[in-house]
Parts: sequence; C-alpha cells; structure tokens
Amino acid sequence: MTGSQGFQNGKTSAAEKHTEHKSLDRDSSSFKSSSNSGFGDLEKPNGFQEPFVKSQAEKKLVRKIALTLMPFVCWILLLQFADKAALSVSAVLGIYQDVHLTGSQFSWLGSMFFLGHLACQPINNIMLQKLPVARYLGTCIFLWGFVMIGTAYCTNFSQLMAVRFLLGLFEGTAMPSVYLIVNTVFRRSEQTTMYGIVTMGSGFGSVFGALVAYGISEMGPQRGINMWRWNHIIFGSLTSLLGLLCFFFLLDSPNHWVLRLTEEEKAITQERTKDNAVVRHQKLKWGQMFESLKEVRYYCICLAVMGLNMQNGALQVFSAQFIKELGDFTPGESILLKAPAGTASLLGVFIATVLARKTGQICLSGALMSTISLVGCIILAVVEQGPAKLAGFYISWFLTGGYSLLITTIGNNVSGYSKKIFYNGSFVVFYTLGNFIGPLVMLERQAPRYTGAMIGFCVGNAVAIASYIIMRFSMARENKKRLANPPEKETDVTLDLTDKQDKNFIYKL
Repeated sequence: MTGSQGFQNGKTSAAEKHTEHKSLDRDSSSFKSSSNSGFGDLEKPNGFQEPFVKSQAEKKLVRKIALTLMPFVCWILLLQFADKAALSVSAVLGIYQDVHLTGSQFSWLGSMFFLGHLACQPINNIMLQKLPVARYLGTCIFLWGFVMIGTAYCTNFSQLMAVRFLLGLFEGTAMPSVYLIVNTVFRRSEQTTMYGIVTMGSGFGSVFGALVAYGISEMGPQRGINMWRWNHIIFGSLTSLLGLLCFFFLLDSPNHWVLRLTEEEKAITQERTKDNAVVRHQKLKWGQMFESLKEVRYYCICLAVMGLNMQNGALQVFSAQFIKELGDFTPGESILLKAPAGTASLLGVFIATVLARKTGQICLSGALMSTISLVGCIILAVVEQGPAKLAGFYISWFLTGGYSLLITTIGNNVSGYSKKIFYNGSFVVFYTLGNFIGPLVMLERQAPRYTGAMIGFCVGNAVAIASYIIMRFSMARENKKRLANPPEKETDVTLDLTDKQDKNFIYKL
C-alpha cells in the first residue's frame, strides 16, 4: 500500500498534499528527449517517462535527513582514516626506534591492516543483512577504538601485526555500512552529492590526523609514553566515544525514530523508497549475487577500485617518510606537509561531485579524475627530486575523485537489496586488495624514488579510466533498449527486483 492509499476515506491525505504542491527539482532531470538515449538523471516514482518533481515539504525532509545523518558519517570516515593512517605518522614519531622495526616489517604492518579488512567482508555482508545497521556498526567502531588504544601498549613486531589485523577487521565494517545507509535514505539523484561528502570525510581525516600528530610531535614524550603511542591513545579514545554515540543515535533507515517524522513526512518517505529501490530484507537472495557475477560492469568496478587503491594504500602508509625523503624536513614538517595531500583529496572529490552533477556524466567525470591522478603518478615516476616531485605527490591524490564516483555508480545503478550488499562488499574487497598490494610494491631497495611502484600506479589509473569508459558504453546500450520498449506500468518496489529485472530502471551514466 502506498502513502496516498493509506490516508483516504474522504479526507485529503498528507501524500495528496505533497502531490498538490510539487515543484520541479533541479537536482533530478526529467525525461528530456529520445536523442539523449536515457542519459539524463531520471527518477522512477511513476515509470521512467514521467518528470520527477519534489515538493517543498520533501526538500525540508531531505535537509532534516542530511543534517541528522551526515555529521555522523563524516566523523566515522574521518576517524576511520585517521586511525588507519596513524601508522604513517608513527614512522616519524619514533616507532622504528622504539619497536626496532625494519623497512620491510613496516610495509607488512601497512598491508596487515588490509588483510583484516579482507577477512571482515564475508561475515560483514551477512551481518548487514541480518542485524540493525546502526547497532552493529556502533559496536564495531567501539571495539576498533579499543584496538587503537591497545596498539599503544605493543612492544614488538608480532604484537603490532596482531593489532593491525584486528583494526582492519573491525574497520572493514564501516564503509559497506555507510554506503548501505546512504543508499537506503537518499534518492538516487541525491546520492552523488552524499557520496561526495562521504569520501570527503576521509580527506578531512587526513588533514585532522596530520594536525593532531603535529601537535603530538611538538609536545614530545609525556609521562614516559613515546609520541607515536600518544597518537594511538588519543584517536582510540575518540573512536570508542563515537561508537557509543552511533549505537544509540545513528540514523539507519528512512523511518528512524531520531527523525521524528510527521504524518506528511511518513507519506513522502514511502514515495522516496520507490525511487532509491532499497527495501530492507533479511533473507539472502543468492540469485541476485550470481546475477552480479555475470555483469561486465561488476568486473569493471572491481578492477578500477583495485587499480586506484594500490597507490592509495602505498602513499597513505609511506606518506610522512616519503615526504621527508623529498627534502630536508624535520618530523613535524613532514607531518604538516601531509595536510596539503588531504586538501588535494578533498578538492578531487569536490570537483568530481560538482562535475558529475552539472554534466550528468558520472563515468566520464570519473575517467577525467583518474586521468589527473595518472599525471601525478607520471611526475612521481620521472622526477627525481625537488618541488615538482612534491607537486606530483599532491596531484596524485585526485584519485579520490575517481574513487568516489565508483561508489556513486554502485549507489545509483544497482538495485536489489542482496545485490547492492554484494556489490558494496565486493567493492570493499577489491579496495582492500589494492591497499594491501600498494605498500608491498614500495620496495626498500628502490627508495627514495620507488620507480617500479610508481609505474604500477600509472597502470592502475589507466585500468580505472578504461573501466569507466566500458561501463558507460554498456549501460548506455541497455538504456537505449529500455527506452525503445518502455514498460506499461511502474514497478512495485516491495518486490525487491534487481536493476536487470526492473525494466523501469534507467542507468545513470
């Protein structure tokens, strides 16, 4: 039963009021013309041939959802990045001397985190289907905060390997959970901006983490505790506090109690659910997962995310010492010079998000951002030393723009609850593989240029560019078929159809 059916009996319903006061929404495009071949931003509340409109009441609801959810999301992603990157700044805060690490052992500590990330994904996919997302994620955040604090008490390489694995295991729940929540509560036309904000949270984490670490480097050892240990204690405490807040207050469904929806807003929420095509089901639908494995788009996304994140993992783990090797910098200066990299990451996501929204071309925008990242990697590969190499390092962080639009592609173009979870889980698996491989190709004997690694990162960006182009071509071809033979009636969203089964579904290119 839809919202407009539920309030009849001779009285004007909240949903009817919503319909009466509709106005065109600039963020969503109508069915423009057959010459566009379905490339526009099409909504699906009444079949894909009708223009989508949004009332003032709905716009107010969207603001309420965004202001309630997105601050939590930003802090989750900020602390997630700062926590996993704490190892990077530890390299210039004394961990090598304190725990007697070698360069190869440090590389393994960077990669071990992502092994935990990888091990998390199969069970995480099941838990997201079976458990309330906010309670589950809040518990995992609380636990990884304790793991961060425990890292400060490690005294040898073996102990550090164990806690890095556990940190990756618990942190591996964050991204799939956040992606699923955004898929659930926002319309497809709203998701490009929201995924941009999600990815920018990591950029803020880089800047925030660098500033806190710089403060720690200036204060020096306190109470007999070395600087790198304080870094883990401070971030671990903040993370555990955030976990408690998420457990009780994180919005994870369109009808969550924290929104305090009015009757009109409840009716609007039912209409919005038809568009984002995400209705929670606790039953695993294996057929939807097998359908994913038959799609070219699935493999394009997996290869692209792995290609981009090889350099992400390497430059993230080695960034502070990499910068230090580019010039005669003190440990504090090396940490501060990480902040522009975070700013470049933020700028890359911002440009990608605005470009995709203005042009309606998600795949081409992603290919462009990957090309800019490729230029940065080429500079790192060919320039031996000096300011140009540092500039190449910063430019390479535009990879986050390409990366964020891969997430947007999944959110906008995959429907079916189990299928969406499978896509999100696979995304994180290949994200993890890329980040795992990245630090290992930074061979100690090739320092400080790491030529072999930089060439590998160039190849990874090229793979991402090619993947975006192939995805766009395949989805455009399917759009043409569907627009040439439109269905007679709208889809019942409660059937939990996949994008392949639902012929009303138009892919956003």
